[in-house]
This record gives sequence, C-alpha cells and structure tokens, in this order.
Amino acid sequence: MEFISTCQEDTKKIGQTIASTLQPGDIITLTGNLGTGKTSLTKAIAKGLGIQKEITSPTFPIMNIYTVPKNPKEITQLIHIDTYRIDNEKELIEIGVEEYLEDSNTITIIEWPEKINSLLQNKKIKKVLIEHLGEQKRKITLE
Repeated sequence: MEFISTCQEDTKKIGQTIASTLQPGDIITLTGNLGTGKTSLTKAIAKGLGIQKEITSPTFPIMNIYTVPKNPKEITQLIHIDTYRIDNEKELIEIGVEEYLEDSNTITIIEWPEKINSLLQNKKIKKVLIEHLGEQKRKITLE
C-alpha cells in the first residue's frame, strides 16, 4: 500500500488505516530520515487502536508501553521502540524487548529498525517507509 500525506490530518487517517490492518503479534518497522514523521505516524496508529493516552517519542527511554483497550482482535499492548540512541542490540535485550517481540497479543512499532536487524531475523515484519517529498508532503509505503 502506498499513501501520500500532505498534512497531519492525512497522516492521522493513514495511521488509522494501517491500524485497521494489524493483527496481534505484528511487528511494524518505521524507516525514514530524521523528521519524516515516524512518531507522528505511530501516534496515529495508536489512536486507530483506540489508545487515548498521549503517545510520546521513546528516544530517551528507548521503549514505551501502552495498553490497548479491549478489542475483538485481542490486541492488549502497543510497544513503541526508538533505537536512535542505542549503540547495540544488547541495550534492548537488557530491557526485555525480546519478550515483547514474541508476545502474540502485542503490536510492536520500531523506529530505526536497521540498528537491531539480528533481533528481527525470522520475524514477520510489516515494513513502513516514510519519504520526504516536500515541506509537508510525505510518501508512506506499507510493504
């Protein structure tokens, strides 16, 4: 799927569309340059999952965990990971990220996934690429 976003409202709609396609246990990787809107898209996906709590960038804590309201798909949590600041995968292993990657009721969203490739091997990944096309314009591709 390919989308074009020209404003925050477009990104919200795209995120909600992506959320509607998710299944328990899905791992979504977000790839794009700094400032392309990875966290904004995550906020929109979270809203699409029914999360009302404010979604913040986990750049400093590395990982944020959100409870997903009761839903027919039985998704219980959204895990939002930002690997921008980490030096190696060991840092994520130390905070228990592998447990979440294996949880069949969790949706995991990972920003900067290229830093943790070996943790994602043999996992079913939904890849999202975000590209700057202009000041406010983004191309969002879901593979």
